[in-house]
Amino acid sequence: MAAKKPKPPKPTTVFLVRHGKTPTTGSVLPGRARGLRLSEEGLQQAGRAALRLAGLGADSFAAVYASPMERTRDTAKPIGRALHQRVLVRKGLIEADFGEWTGRKLSELSKLPEWQRVQNYPSSFRFPGGESFAEMQQRVSGVLHEIVAEHPGDRVVAVSHADPIKAAVADAMGTHLDLFQRIVIGPCSISAILFTPFGPRVLAVNSTGDDLSSLILS
Repeated sequence: MAAKKPKPPKPTTVFLVRHGKTPTTGSVLPGRARGLRLSEEGLQQAGRAALRLAGLGADSFAAVYASPMERTRDTAKPIGRALHQRVLVRKGLIEADFGEWTGRKLSELSKLPEWQRVQNYPSSFRFPGGESFAEMQQRVSGVLHEIVAEHPGDRVVAVSHADPIKAAVADAMGTHLDLFQRIVIGPCSISAILFTPFGPRVLAVNSTGDDLSSLILS
């Protein structure tokens, strides 16, 4: 008698949340610099994101993860509270290592000749003294697959940063890394990826509306 084939793991939905606004959002490349917290507006954004996720069923989430940075943990705190989950720090969700560019004004960086490579040919670029975009994408995609393996059939939240989320969405869509800058991930936006045994399905990108119920897909 032939042995029964093992059933494939159930799909897992990962809700990727970018951290809320900080006092320097849009003007400085903060990277992994310590001590940057959410602004008052950012705290309000985090509260709204928590309510949106809780609207899907507060007890339907298995875990809430966050990058080690203060601004992501500030964002994850009300989400964890709303979903009755303790926030778990996951290093792989951290912002890209911008090396010598960390803390510099975007208005200054945009004048550098390397900036055009960052925007149009990022797969070839490594930040001076820091990480390459390819390494960042491999890192964040890898940690998401680890999380999915730990939570088969569940819903989880992962609070991260704009570039890592853009890279994860591009990877899930099969989009080349050189096109990932075309993806917009605003502060406290929610993106959702359904990880199935047959490949990921991108359910939403940069969602900032009130109702997430339309994302309940199988």
